[in-house]
Amino acid sequence: MNEYYKPISYQVTAAEEGWMLKTVLNRRLGVSRKLTSRLKLTEQGITLNGERVYISHYVKEGDLVEIRLEQETSEDILPQPIPFDILYEDEELLIVNKQPGIIVHPTHGHYTDTLANGVVYYWQEKGERFRFRPVHRLDQETSGVLAIAKNAYVHQHISEQMIAGTVLKKYTALVHGTPPAMEGRIDGPIDRDPLEPHRRIVTDSGYPALTLYKVRETFAAGSLVELQLGSGRTHQIRVHMTSIDCPLIGDKLYSYEALGLPAPDLEAAVRLNAAIGRQALHAAQLGFVHPLTREEMVFEAPLPADMAELSRLMAGGQL
Repeated sequence: MNEYYKPISYQVTAAEEGWMLKTVLNRRLGVSRKLTSRLKLTEQGITLNGERVYISHYVKEGDLVEIRLEQETSEDILPQPIPFDILYEDEELLIVNKQPGIIVHPTHGHYTDTLANGVVYYWQEKGERFRFRPVHRLDQETSGVLAIAKNAYVHQHISEQMIAGTVLKKYTALVHGTPPAMEGRIDGPIDRDPLEPHRRIVTDSGYPALTLYKVRETFAAGSLVELQLGSGRTHQIRVHMTSIDCPLIGDKLYSYEALGLPAPDLEAAVRLNAAIGRQALHAAQLGFVHPLTREEMVFEAPLPADMAELSRLMAGGQL
């Protein structure tokens, strides 16, 4: 017998009487065509007043529309007792503060010691069944707020907000040098470097990408910068900051040395990179509308210890 999560419900209003059920599902519950097809395959996936009906059925005022998602697990992810920081959790969402150095999801050749292994273990220990569904990704070395959806409906809704550009994504970074202005926008299309496909570059033929920045503090050798994403391209912040001659401190892929770029003070740049050993990038804030409660939510993660210490040393002129 199928097991389901708590139903997601909607009561038909007088204005919606005479609508087809599929219209209510789409316009009022925001169920995508793909998810509707999936729900139709299970006994209690879509019900009207507790009964299974065709989605072409016409509804009446007061009818109770419910959808139920089957419980799932990530059977291909090995549970491991890996600790992680929880910022928020409810029946639909898990928001974590990802630590630097940990990979989000198992990849080819790296099946264990990821955040996914730890989260799956955590749910298993609580006797809960969810599939690991990160709504977005953070690079291995990037720390900060990461959202994980507990079902396909929630994943779909937050993904749609991301595509629409309504999700708040703010980052904090420590960079070499000082940007040309105390605040500005970097509007530069991004695509793969044809000579080195693992890297991205700003190119007129690339995909549109927008990053807004504000300089929060300046030091002799660099700056503390707040960044807000207007798009979500791979390596976007790293590529955009390098494009204005302010590569992220500790970034091995887009450093002055890696790209063969002239540095104002290469010796100082090498010292800064060695002081942290990873790209100094932190996902500080993530905000979106909760798919079920419709509440606007903003989650914050404090600056990690390594970036806070590097900032302190730079402010004191010790680096």
